[in-house]
Amino acid sequence: MNAPISRSHPSQSEDVQSLWQKDRDHFIHPFTDFSLFHEQGCDLITDSDGIYVEDAYGHRYIDGIAGLWCVNVGHGRGEIGQAMADQATRMAYFSTFNNLSNAPAAELAAKLAELAPAHLNHVFYSCGGSAANDATIRLVHYYFNRVGKPHKKRILSRNNAYHGTTYLAASLTGIKSNNWDFDTLDHLVTHLSEANLYRRPEDMSEADYCDSLVSELEETIERIGADNIAAFIAEPIMGAGGVLVAPDGYHARMQAVCRANDILYIADEVVTGFGRLGHFFASEAVFDTQPDIINVAKGLSSGYAPLGATLISDELYEVLSTPQGPGGVLSTGFTYSGHPVSCAAALKNIEIIEREGICDNVRETGPYLERRLKTLAHHETVGDIRGSHFMLCIENVADKTSKALLPVEARVGDRVAFEAQQRGLIIRPVGHLNIVSPPLIWDRDVVDRVVDILDESLAATSQTLKDDGYL
Repeated sequence: MNAPISRSHPSQSEDVQSLWQKDRDHFIHPFTDFSLFHEQGCDLITDSDGIYVEDAYGHRYIDGIAGLWCVNVGHGRGEIGQAMADQATRMAYFSTFNNLSNAPAAELAAKLAELAPAHLNHVFYSCGGSAANDATIRLVHYYFNRVGKPHKKRILSRNNAYHGTTYLAASLTGIKSNNWDFDTLDHLVTHLSEANLYRRPEDMSEADYCDSLVSELEETIERIGADNIAAFIAEPIMGAGGVLVAPDGYHARMQAVCRANDILYIADEVVTGFGRLGHFFASEAVFDTQPDIINVAKGLSSGYAPLGATLISDELYEVLSTPQGPGGVLSTGFTYSGHPVSCAAALKNIEIIEREGICDNVRETGPYLERRLKTLAHHETVGDIRGSHFMLCIENVADKTSKALLPVEARVGDRVAFEAQQRGLIIRPVGHLNIVSPPLIWDRDVVDRVVDILDESLAATSQTLKDDGYL
């Protein structure tokens, strides 16, 4: 929360202050809060190892957010770096357009087809989650044009969903504050209600709440017309929108309605994929769905190199792979589609996940993390603790009974994150929320240390909120 110079080591302060100044003056950061940035700048993270990161002054922190949902196998994996170096020195890049390819891209596509639900055997590469979701919608529209249904253009998304920040992906995103004063493609996207069990009507059971959400989908299809709707896109568990776990059976029922109306079901597994819920892919293994398309990024390479992928069903591929006519090509893609260095990183990342049984660790340690975090419910500002396995969230409130929120200017999420960082833990503030999404190699001892830090941090936050007149 303070400019780095205020806590510098004297021997380092001049060099670090210069770097801090360059960053503040020239780097436009994603999601910058300019009401603070001009004065405070950013803390500079310079080193990492395993579950830890270190700032420019040598302060060490437990990484509670896996970089940004993505460093699943942990930091400083030399073998991933070596795999990238080997590929870069052998052949860093060559085009995959036309009739050209490379070995890592081919190997990774085959591996993803092996790991994914059985019908998803074809991979379209991009450079990250936003691009994967954006490219997917373009392919979906192309698909329906090719099968003679050109009016099927509308995409159904959900309030508080996060699907990225490229133009179309931002339109899919249902977090209203993400798009303040930005234009969106509203003629293409309709948002349904998010599945928020914590804030469902008080007199409604979980089963009845699920019924109401499915009914909303059916009513929306009736209103817009199935002939005008191309796809429904959903995160298995909402990430940045609040780590929202839907009612039991929700995803399978939503998919069934989509299939009955010739609407494609897209699972955005950018966060949930590659072990965060204990499986390489959560859609089928955890939520009993068989999406027509699954989008992945983040944990695909554990953040060691930018990479995204769209996994496409055999049925869709049959249409996409049929030329429109003589000389017709699938005229979409990216310069870096199937980048060999990124694909080499992903292959080694997947090898580590399999070899070290990291999904097993998540299935074993994740429920313990959930139980331990729930012990923090005694704090007066903690309204809800939710999520699954290594994807969890604390919702901070002003009043537990009414679930009323603190004023935005109280910055409660920022306060908790600041107190945690002062004690050696980085967690993510998102408004009134705090998200815990660690590397997947945490064990029970680390969990206990983290919960102790959060316990102190929440207590300290309550005190500062009282001191400032918010409680």
